[in-house]
Amino acid sequence: MKLQEQNQEKNKKQKELKKLIIPFLFLLSLTAYKSMEGPDYIDIQELRKLYSSRDASKWPAAELHENIDKSKFQDIGVLPAVPYPAYNPYSKEKESLGKILFFDPRLSRSGQIACASCHNPELGWTDNLTRSFGHDRQTGKRNSMTILNSAYATSLFWDGRAKSLEDQAQFPVADPLEMNEKLTIAVDKIAKIKGYNSLFTAAFGDKKVTLERIQYAIATFERSINSPKSKFDQFVSGKSEIYTDQQVKGMHLFRTKAQCINCHNTPYFSDNQFHNDGQTLFGTKNEDFGRYNVTKDVKDIGKFRTPTLREVANTKPWMHHGHFPSLLDVVELYNLGNPSPIQKKYLGTPRDSLIPKVDPMLRKLNLTKEEISDLLAFIETLSTPTRRIITPEMPK
Repeated sequence: MKLQEQNQEKNKKQKELKKLIIPFLFLLSLTAYKSMEGPDYIDIQELRKLYSSRDASKWPAAELHENIDKSKFQDIGVLPAVPYPAYNPYSKEKESLGKILFFDPRLSRSGQIACASCHNPELGWTDNLTRSFGHDRQTGKRNSMTILNSAYATSLFWDGRAKSLEDQAQFPVADPLEMNEKLTIAVDKIAKIKGYNSLFTAAFGDKKVTLERIQYAIATFERSINSPKSKFDQFVSGKSEIYTDQQVKGMHLFRTKAQCINCHNTPYFSDNQFHNDGQTLFGTKNEDFGRYNVTKDVKDIGKFRTPTLREVANTKPWMHHGHFPSLLDVVELYNLGNPSPIQKKYLGTPRDSLIPKVDPMLRKLNLTKEEISDLLAFIETLSTPTRRIITPEMPK
């Protein structure tokens, strides 16, 4: 009888202890976050303190793939001052001229297509279309990249065929699928518009219109199209309370388990490099070899320039082909290791050597649904509300 009473007393104490432990564990789950580097737990408030300390050297170490040159790696952070090349220094007059040229459809053959047609300021400086249309409503082959923060890009277009914003400015004008105008004719048309005389004089010292001057002016304007301070910028600059716990966890995941930091690094959130992420769509009507079309190097088959993630929530749809309607789709694809099916029917054929090889950095991430939600919550803090700008009046 005595033994029975002792067992009952023991069971009673265990139940009472369990009642105390379960709420404690629940509270712990709200304030602690598992480190991606080991079994230890990092307190969310500690992560918040580290990441908003204004000192990136105090941040937890980023988990980088072995292929990343750690000596050249630059972490995410606040964008520095806009860089202007020595051969094309900034001037307010040049920017004003470039803005007008950017919106002027007379650079196109039809007189209906301007740079702003595919880079609409109210649509994240893109057009939110799967693929843009141009001359005679022809559809292009790729999704339009935003020109927001393009001053920090070291090459332009998905395949990097333009080496600078000045170089980039001429491509859409001559492209038969875009503005479809001969460059010489485009220059002559602008030169015949009297209203441009004073604008070119103010920007360059005389009224002479040249292709180079048009390029330099447009590039100067494009360098002025930059994001205001995002929620991310404010957080890492010391405004620690602006992030939710979920966004703090998402930032930590971005730099560790989710592996986003391998390609989306630097304050521009792009390494400005080219990677094959399994989206060549080999053997389909949408097949696109990307960088290979520029270099003709088989190692570049299927490689595309890493797009910036700044303002990414405003620049849908995503990927060079525009097939991803939500950021969740993009994250889920990378979480699965971005599987690219082997085109077995091409093995042993003349196209065998052209089968793309995906970047070795791609692998299954095994992110949980909660972690994916955390990651998306962080990524959304890189975007800011869409701003309107006043469309300039066209010279006559």
